[in-house]
Amino acid sequence: MRRYIDWFRILCLAPIHIFAVRHNQKRNCNTFPTFASKRKKIMNQLGEKYSEEKNLKLVKASLKGSKEALNELIGIHRPYIFNVAWKFAFNPQDAEDLTQEALIKVITKLSQFKFESQFRTWLYRIVFNEFLQSKRKKGENQFTDFKDQGKRLDSIENSFLDEKEEAQYKELAKELRYRCLSGMIMCLTREQRLLFIVGETFGVDHNLGAEIFNLSKSNYRVKLHRARKELINFMQQKCGLMNPDNPCRCAKKAKTMHKNGYLTKDQQFFNVGYKSKVADYVEENNEIVADLVDKKHLELLRDIPAKDNFDKETIINDIIEDNKLLDYFELN
Repeated sequence: MRRYIDWFRILCLAPIHIFAVRHNQKRNCNTFPTFASKRKKIMNQLGEKYSEEKNLKLVKASLKGSKEALNELIGIHRPYIFNVAWKFAFNPQDAEDLTQEALIKVITKLSQFKFESQFRTWLYRIVFNEFLQSKRKKGENQFTDFKDQGKRLDSIENSFLDEKEEAQYKELAKELRYRCLSGMIMCLTREQRLLFIVGETFGVDHNLGAEIFNLSKSNYRVKLHRARKELINFMQQKCGLMNPDNPCRCAKKAKTMHKNGYLTKDQQFFNVGYKSKVADYVEENNEIVADLVDKKHLELLRDIPAKDNFDKETIINDIIEDNKLLDYFELN
């Protein structure tokens, strides 16, 4: 019973994202989203539409002391960095902290950029190294491995639902699904998790991914394959969305958790009205195996909400406005 209650706390009592942007648009309630979505794609700085020319222009202006250029440069990359961090850290507030830590590291090292490689390769190598080397966040400490995750899921009863209750618990079931899928990713090791998020969930080209992670392409693909295999095996064994023979059902467990006071509308931090999904950051990677199982797990993971609106008042802005700090970082 104690483990049952602890699992409720893990799933339900994490902080609500203070940057939630609610909207009144009708949302797609299909069980599986499709890649044919007509939502506008968000600029993916690791995709084909990235402009090296624009970034280098902003870097040069920043190095000459332009606060406006530095602010624009940070603004270009912050959304993508945050959304990778969110999937990496689980907890949105942890992701905000991790994003700021990584961007501060980029600012402090900007004067060291030698213009000998693509700027985005240099930038994201710093960012992802910061993710991997940072102190473990509390969201990470909630998860251990797939075996323990499976036991926790099994401990939550699949309550009976009539047709009326199916509709009643639809939104809470969606929140639980997002948390559960995100929790599964958290059961990978840090390196596996980041490789999987970048290379699989966000669909970064393998050549670029290998370069950023400083790996040979073959080694990058091997590591990505192992991470994918571990996650898909677990999803096939436990997730009712992946395999209908599995008894786990989001809505039934959502009802159980709601009845026990652990899942309410006010406790959501994934299903909080974001207009964007992870899929909106993705440019299709033809190297990803497109069999039925792979496609299904990608559809589920890319349906997880992504943040698309960012407050401008952060510690990053404080740094940009501080002339003494910019002098110290040789940016003034």
